[in-house]
Amino acid sequence: MLLTLVFVYLLLTIAIGLWAARRVKTTGDFAVAGKNLPLIMIVTTTFATWFGSETVMGIPAKFVEGGLNAVVEDPFGAGFCLIFVGLFFAARLYKMDLLTISDYYRERYGRVVEVGCSLIIMLSYLGWVSAQVTALGLVFHLLSGEAISVPMGMVIGVVSILAYTLFGGMWSVAVTDFIQMIILVAGLAILAVFAGQMAGGADKVIDFAVSRDLFKFWPEPSLHDILFFFAAAITMMLGSIPQQDVFQRVMSANSVSAATKGPVIGGSMYILFAFVPMFLVASALLIMPEQTQALLADDPQKILPTLVMEKMPFAMQVLFFGALLSAIKSTASATLLAPSVTFTENIWRQFVPRTTDRKELLTMRITVLVFSACVLAYSIAMEGTSIYELVSGAYQVPLVGAFVPLVFGLYWKRASTQGAILAVIAGIGTWLAVMYTPWGEVFPAQLAGVLASMAGMLIGSLAPQWIANRHASHHPLVRSA
Repeated sequence: MLLTLVFVYLLLTIAIGLWAARRVKTTGDFAVAGKNLPLIMIVTTTFATWFGSETVMGIPAKFVEGGLNAVVEDPFGAGFCLIFVGLFFAARLYKMDLLTISDYYRERYGRVVEVGCSLIIMLSYLGWVSAQVTALGLVFHLLSGEAISVPMGMVIGVVSILAYTLFGGMWSVAVTDFIQMIILVAGLAILAVFAGQMAGGADKVIDFAVSRDLFKFWPEPSLHDILFFFAAAITMMLGSIPQQDVFQRVMSANSVSAATKGPVIGGSMYILFAFVPMFLVASALLIMPEQTQALLADDPQKILPTLVMEKMPFAMQVLFFGALLSAIKSTASATLLAPSVTFTENIWRQFVPRTTDRKELLTMRITVLVFSACVLAYSIAMEGTSIYELVSGAYQVPLVGAFVPLVFGLYWKRASTQGAILAVIAGIGTWLAVMYTPWGEVFPAQLAGVLASMAGMLIGSLAPQWIANRHASHHPLVRSA
């Protein structure tokens, strides 16, 4: 019965997405909803995109193992990313009237940087989308009593998302996000109240979490712990900023005000509401202590689904899986769309000249289909990897490769193409070198990559100017003057 209701819910979201797809006539409609979304929909689509499988299943698993200190990357880093986008980036980028974030790199630095950063951004989505696909596979596996294998569950999930994303693009994503956010918030809030009562009251759950030291946030006062804590915090906080899905939400707004306020409100809501799944998993430790300890040793991501399936009535099960699917589908649809639009606009365009808008739209849809197949294959190959690790690892690539050129390009007039190229090469090269050597255990690779990228930008932008000035000062005409 529960599995049947889940399939009915999937069909309803597909129908809603296809209804919204009627508004898609141009590539602008497909990529950024024709820049017609009001503030409320910018808030809901930023919140819903961030609130994915890692928030419902990955964060609680990390929280129960290591407390708030273990989840600094997400939700805290992820939430502040949206806040920073609204405060420091949205207005400047919105006024440039671009279709993708990679268009900015072309306008500011040229084709080489555009292609390089586009590849970096696209690569980063593999891990994030795979986390959602993995969660979908796990959900169908659990709901079917293990009759549906995890890989087959992944296939079903991807097909259900493709059914409307392929046709409706950003319009379908935004409309389904709006509805799915309502289901998500209402469902998890009711579940939290019910679980708190089962555990003996919310105060008892909080006291228990305090006794387990789960609210400890700051690292130990050692250089090693502080460095790795800071590196974890900036991974999503800064690494998510040069991302197409965030940019699409900014550019889909119907005004500068909505573009700036939407991410700030959405990010703040995300940080606050991410505590609900953490509260639920803390309740599980009191409600079923022996099972929870066994699951901690086996797979902590199964704690919440097990709590709901074995200890809660049918109505609560419907609410939980409705909320979980809403979270996963809202994130997966956005993250399938973003890299596909980037590829079409910034990679494919290098080889095939711009044609009619109708053909451009068809190319975007074909790219969504191909990228979905690649993600599905990658997800099946990576089966068994933690959802939280899949997401957190995805953002290190844009952090070390694309973040510095974006920030310096917007806020430093002397940033040059040479500086951007050197920033990308130095950032990626240093990150890989540290990560795959013993140095990675001493100093965080992503922090080393960011520092190297900054050095590359400064050296690449200033050195040619300094050499030119020095050469000019030694020129005979200059000396005689």
